[in-house]
Amino acid sequence: MPRRGSNGATPQRRNPAATRRKLLTAARREFAASGLAGARVDEIAARAGVNKQLVYHYFGDKDALYLAVLEWVYEEIREQERKLKLEGLPPERAIRKLVESSFDHLADHPDFIVLLNDENRGGARHVRKSARLEAMHSPLVAMLSKILTEGVREGTFRKGINPVHLYISIAGLSYFYFSNTPTLSAIFGKDLGSAAARRARRRHVVDLVLQALRP
Repeated sequence: MPRRGSNGATPQRRNPAATRRKLLTAARREFAASGLAGARVDEIAARAGVNKQLVYHYFGDKDALYLAVLEWVYEEIREQERKLKLEGLPPERAIRKLVESSFDHLADHPDFIVLLNDENRGGARHVRKSARLEAMHSPLVAMLSKILTEGVREGTFRKGINPVHLYISIAGLSYFYFSNTPTLSAIFGKDLGSAAARRARRRHVVDLVLQALRP
């Protein structure tokens, strides 16, 4: 039987997994809003509705919590890519789905861009410490290599495409657009953040990548 508190109520049992998730969710919002330097542990705990000491209990310090958030946002992308089930698809279809997914993920997760910009300003010192992030990307590179090899065998793709450079290009074509939409809109005098502009950009990115791969 659980013991009752002095007021007669039965205290709630601590749920470590739920508490960690609350802290990660709160930290993600705080780091995206204020960056690592401006984020405050007090604010993260308040957002999560938990005692500040639980931040240190579960994560150690603010930097470790920041890295956990970075690993989370990267894992979201890898999980989305796994759900595409690209292996076994015709090579061109597989690349098309990957490009579309990369674009859509950035459209749906603007905080990913903000968090990565902040980490890049810091020289990627947290990402460099993470063995998980390198392990996440290795299977993706191997899968891309297989898709490219199959495309060459079928005559769909040209030879000599480096899978790492290809992935960087796919990510960069969408990342630059979303990270610079306000300035690009001002420079070109049009709302590049509109739904119509996004659809046009998505089609352009897909077409550009596929044209670059063809013989």
